[in-house]
Amino acid sequence: MLTPENNQTEIMRQSEYEPPRSLSHWLIGRPLMTADAPHQTIGKAVGLAVFASDALSSTAYATQEILGVLSVAGSLAYDYVFPISIAIVALLAIVTISYEQTIHAYPGGGGAYIVARDNLGETPSQVAGAALLTDYILTVAVSVSAGVAQIVSAYPALDPYRIGVGVAAVLLIMLINLRGIKESGAFFALPTYFFIIMMFITLGVGLIKSLTGTLGVVLDPPPLQIAETLTAITPFLLLHAFANGTTALTGVEAISNGITAFKEPRTRNAGITLIWMSIILGSLFLGISHLTGQIGGVYSHDETVISQLARTIFDGRGFLYLATIVATTVILIMAANTAFADFPRLGALAAADRFLPRQLTFRGSRLAYSNGIITLSIIASLLIVIFKARVDLLIPLYAIGVFLSFTLSQTGMAKRWWKIGHLKEGEEIVEPGSVLRYNTGWRFKMFINGFGAVCTAIVMVIFAVTKFREGAWVVLIIIPVLVKIFFTIHHHYKDLASHLTLDRFSGLPARHTRHRVIMPVSGIHQGTLEALRYAKLLSDDVTAVHVSMDPEETEKVKTKWKTWGEGTRLVILDSPFRLFIEPLLEYLEEIIDGRQPGETITIVVPQFIPSKRWHNALHMRTANFLREELLTKPGVIVTDVPYQMYPEEEKE
Repeated sequence: MLTPENNQTEIMRQSEYEPPRSLSHWLIGRPLMTADAPHQTIGKAVGLAVFASDALSSTAYATQEILGVLSVAGSLAYDYVFPISIAIVALLAIVTISYEQTIHAYPGGGGAYIVARDNLGETPSQVAGAALLTDYILTVAVSVSAGVAQIVSAYPALDPYRIGVGVAAVLLIMLINLRGIKESGAFFALPTYFFIIMMFITLGVGLIKSLTGTLGVVLDPPPLQIAETLTAITPFLLLHAFANGTTALTGVEAISNGITAFKEPRTRNAGITLIWMSIILGSLFLGISHLTGQIGGVYSHDETVISQLARTIFDGRGFLYLATIVATTVILIMAANTAFADFPRLGALAAADRFLPRQLTFRGSRLAYSNGIITLSIIASLLIVIFKARVDLLIPLYAIGVFLSFTLSQTGMAKRWWKIGHLKEGEEIVEPGSVLRYNTGWRFKMFINGFGAVCTAIVMVIFAVTKFREGAWVVLIIIPVLVKIFFTIHHHYKDLASHLTLDRFSGLPARHTRHRVIMPVSGIHQGTLEALRYAKLLSDDVTAVHVSMDPEETEKVKTKWKTWGEGTRLVILDSPFRLFIEPLLEYLEEIIDGRQPGETITIVVPQFIPSKRWHNALHMRTANFLREELLTKPGVIVTDVPYQMYPEEEKE
């Protein structure tokens, strides 16, 4: 109610409504207010657990993937495992330095997508977005499948259930993430740090035994599983092994995408977390690769390299072995959390730019991007089912996308430094994602990003060529298809905006002088009369229309209408082929074609609402179908008049 104090065109009112308690509160927690968003950010310690678990977990299978390629050349090729790992860690250092610059340049997050958008254009940004979204989906599928492989290594009897275990793990992670990033981060911090501690203990003991000559080799190694053998080590083989090992770098970009999740100062906290992650990742990867060569570890689907390493270092399957396997299994499964943290955020950014459905920008009751989380869960679960939770089948699809995004991100950053170098002192350019100001060190920074772009582009090409026949071609098709879909969505939103914009709108036409109301009726009852009452409020020109498919029923309608129709005209449309919608639409077409200038036509549709939802299955629900058809007719306004039913009143 307006009072003299608030009698104005714009009134702000605080809603006091609070969502009632429900099952979802027990599953994901009580709803949070929008004002709680600043309190849902995380610090460096939790940030490492949230955004680094993907990268850290890749150490559990990266060495094994190198072995899987080199094993075809026999035991001599194993001497190359450690040198290849060193080359990969050098690439990690380059990528880390480049992304550390990206974090400070783009404090709003978004990583490769935002960098490419601001510096390379729409098409490269959508390629980066498609590559990253594909990578995040595969991250969930690969990480969970690798975790299931660890479980099967320790308990082979569970092998027939690996798909079910994988899907259940995805659903569990989805549920935890729906609680919000702060709670999910706290939940995942323990397993992440447990993994780090156990791996450093395992590698530390292994290195000590190696130095003292007491390490030994794998006892009863699993059977070597290779389809063919080579007599010589070729450059192509080494490049293939290098490409497989670069899966260790997946997840490095995650922190740059999720900067907004960190507490202030965001860029400083995110940058430090990135450096921590890279140091830990590089150390674990080199340690695992070195000790795997020392113990003579082999590539096998039956037992992972980590399992072979742990039982050799700890002399059997004792407590420390089980703790290592448990830690590895949990981090592999929980590594999917990195994708759950980044996929919804990237999806929301692309949706805000109108390249994905707007529903992805929706924040749920816990301030998480719920629709993005659920979408990721569904697609990843389907991949686990299709590829039978096998890491070796999923790996060929992996990493191409992430190295493509690496390349675009660093190319975009190099372009950004070039633009900065051509600014004058004190001059600045405001872009959607950042502000450009002159920087004296722009040449050096452009060199770093440019060199990183060249390196990651080379790796991407190597990966695409060496893994093409194994399934990499699928990703090379999927990414262009996704980009096409993104632009199709974008064109729809642009077309819609051009129709709805007020920029060239000259105002509404003069008030209509004529208003015609048409009311379809299938029978005469209280709901019909309620609709008739409303129709007469709109206009004195009301026409009721009945489609006749049964002569006896039509006679009943005519008789009742004479009694209850209040003199309103009734048009009977004879339908000899027992069609309902088509004759009505034909009649409406005639009315529309003969419409006078300035005339408005409103279709009033009576609709009764059963007291229980399941009762809808017992009725024809003609009003719903009729409304859907009429809404597509130009120049026609459709209005529902609901009539709520009580149990004793429900009739057909």
